[in-house]
Amino acid sequence: MYLGLDIGRQYVKMVAADKTKNGYKLIDAGSRLIPDPNSAYDPEKIDQSHYVIAVKELFRQQGLNPKKAKVMISGINGSSASIKQITTMEMPSDELKSAMTFEARKHIPMDGTDAVIDYQILGSNKKEVDKIDVGLVACTKGVLNNHIDLLKECGLKPGVVDVNPIAMSNAFSFIKDMPEDGLVVMLDIGAISSTLVVYGKGEQFFTRDLPIGGHHFVKELSEKKEIGYTEAQDLLFRDGITSTKADTSSENIDQVGIAERTVYDNLVEDMRRSLRFYAKQTGQSFFLKIFLTGGAAATPGLTAIVNEKLNIECAVFDPFDSVDGAGDISISNPSQYTTALGLGIRGGMDLG
Repeated sequence: MYLGLDIGRQYVKMVAADKTKNGYKLIDAGSRLIPDPNSAYDPEKIDQSHYVIAVKELFRQQGLNPKKAKVMISGINGSSASIKQITTMEMPSDELKSAMTFEARKHIPMDGTDAVIDYQILGSNKKEVDKIDVGLVACTKGVLNNHIDLLKECGLKPGVVDVNPIAMSNAFSFIKDMPEDGLVVMLDIGAISSTLVVYGKGEQFFTRDLPIGGHHFVKELSEKKEIGYTEAQDLLFRDGITSTKADTSSENIDQVGIAERTVYDNLVEDMRRSLRFYAKQTGQSFFLKIFLTGGAAATPGLTAIVNEKLNIECAVFDPFDSVDGAGDISISNPSQYTTALGLGIRGGMDLG
């Protein structure tokens, strides 16, 4: 059993899977709210002890002993790590390791002496012969040590530590066939920030952290409607959001209207700027589709707004689509588990 553990800012998620001849079989999946369910979520008031309690409660709730896992894979948030794709000459692995340490100091804005560096060969570069594309990941020792200390405090044995944006892309590649041409865009909407990932076959892998998440959706609605946080959360997930052009007939009058510039406009504008930057840097702008993942991805009306404003097809990503065993598990918000699934299958990729 491979165990993927995604410790988010508002929810802790886990996915347990077994490797099979044809891929993976889902054994279990579950989530646990970090703050008290009846109180307003305030990211400033969540500390390490809350995460520890939530992780322990999650495994108790699922009736799963994490020590029975072959390996546990957890992830570091994209905002706490640097991810770059670079092109280099093909070379023996020991030389490549030295070259990547040197490249990391050039490409990644952190003190090289205080950095933990890892890399993965992505394949041959399709434009230059004898060159390979390498994914280079780095974070500070402090970030990694804090993450491992948290896991130990939860009573867990730290296994593989991945980076969430890469886990997301692994989950996507597992569920969907990557198109031969064009780019896939993923937006993982977390509680207080969102992670944008752009990639395609033989194309530059790109990720960026956007400072808007589901917490901001709820907070804005709570302030506009002058209602409590939990009431606003229920209203948002029940009725969703509508644009100013939406039908304002009596049956829709209670839906959340978007009049002046909103948090959704700001999120879409951040996405637009990021995609423009990618196109300018790479010369590639054939964005095939945007997939929303994360806890707030299923907010009714959100895909329509992204589609309308960016003119790119948009859908909510289901990480359990066609996965063996998924039908035996009751999940209310599948897109919340994309990163956890990507972490879980990483164990099988590493250890066979």
